Amino acid sequence: MLQSEIDALRATGVSPQQHLIAGVAVESAGGARLDVISPIDGKRLTTIADGDAGDIDRAVQVARRVYDGGAWSRAAPAERKRVLLRFADLVERHALELAVLGVRDNGTEIGMAYKAEPLSAVATIRYYAEAIDKVYGEIAPTGRDVLGLIHREPLGVVGVIVPWNFPLMIGAWKIAPALAAGNSVVVKPPEAASLTLLRLAVLAREAGLPDGVLNVVTGSGATAGEALALHMDVDVLAFTGSGPVGRRLLEYSARSNLKRVYLELGGKSPNVVFSDVPDIKQAAKVSANGIFRNSGQVCVAGSRLLVQSGVYDEFMSELLAVTGKLRIGDPLDLAFDIGAVNSEAQLRKNLAVVRRAEEEGGERLCGGGRLHEESGGYYMAPTIFAGVDSKMKLWREEVFGPVLAVTRFENEEDAVRLANASDYGLAAAVWTGSLRTAHRMVRAINAGVVHVNAYGGTDVTVPLGGFKQSGFGRDKSLHALDEYTDRKTAWIAL
Repeated sequence: MLQSEIDALRATGVSPQQHLIAGVAVESAGGARLDVISPIDGKRLTTIADGDAGDIDRAVQVARRVYDGGAWSRAAPAERKRVLLRFADLVERHALELAVLGVRDNGTEIGMAYKAEPLSAVATIRYYAEAIDKVYGEIAPTGRDVLGLIHREPLGVVGVIVPWNFPLMIGAWKIAPALAAGNSVVVKPPEAASLTLLRLAVLAREAGLPDGVLNVVTGSGATAGEALALHMDVDVLAFTGSGPVGRRLLEYSARSNLKRVYLELGGKSPNVVFSDVPDIKQAAKVSANGIFRNSGQVCVAGSRLLVQSGVYDEFMSELLAVTGKLRIGDPLDLAFDIGAVNSEAQLRKNLAVVRRAEEEGGERLCGGGRLHEESGGYYMAPTIFAGVDSKMKLWREEVFGPVLAVTRFENEEDAVRLANASDYGLAAAVWTGSLRTAHRMVRAINAGVVHVNAYGGTDVTVPLGGFKQSGFGRDKSLHALDEYTDRKTAWIAL
């Protein structure tokens, strides 16, 4: 990846985008459009179709018709595998193009975006392509006069709603297993980052996916997203996003056809550093990246830092030194470590959080302000607050920005209490040289993923999902196939 290649892709224009339904680019029925504002400079990049309930209905009807026709749903797993592998190859071939397009849309720094978006999507698509012809049904342990078979079958039409921080990565976590299992899919991308998912659907068609199996309808969550969630012919809804929206989606399921709803709703993840941390410098560096990469816009971001008193001063000195060296700026310039906040609205929200934390009595150690305002883009300095009490909103509420809450603890019991003092339970980390401490903390912390002497870095082989108000869906791993398939029993008298 060379800067000259990035610059050449940045210079290309982006044409106004339409929905992709039945393999054809189409305008919204009402003709409405939404501006796409690039967080790099605050300027309009292009426009997207602003879909409504009619557009969603058209896409769902197509998806149902294709599903019932069986061209994909009844294709042999080996055939679906061949198409998905071609799909992965095409995504890989266009990886830099997709990464640059995504950065122009949502502001993630290119070094992170390239790996976390197209290359992660490639790995995910290949994983489920390779897995699907190796997943077997079951034979029940019945008496000799009966044969009990348990078949695994696709569910039908899957609705997918993804957030703007990593639309390709998170989209692939849902789209790939749903397609591999034989379902048809309707995707409602985030209005603040739709471009790469539209391009992904075009590449899927080029790979040989039958028209209508993967459809993309852009528009607002309040209109297109709600219509997808309420649709009577959507069998499954897979969502990553905010808690309030997740609650509404559950209500919509009850109001419509009791569709299955799988939710990943973010977190307020604790990062716990014990005095016997093996390498303070490494832990400080990883901890800084764990909260500040992508301007803190990561669902598993380590946004609560707990440091044991015996190492607190030394660790905080290292953390501040690392943070002070982070370079924030143009996300398409390889010279910078951190890019832009996704939108002006999100930046305003982040700055309001800083003001509130100061009013609550938090001690701001660094950051807290907007950067590069003259560029027109949305940039924010990495911000650290010390002395954060577990009763403060900064400790309990997800910011989704580059703001870290820090407190100290005395012993393991104290650490567990503070770590679990949250309505969320998505991820966590523990830094210790003691295997016993590590195992005890993994069991004690209420989180779907607990890292030990690391933060992040899990791959598609293990599930991701949360406890408590972080939701109950599970992306990644073979377990994700359970969300897009059903078990059917055949009870055969012999």
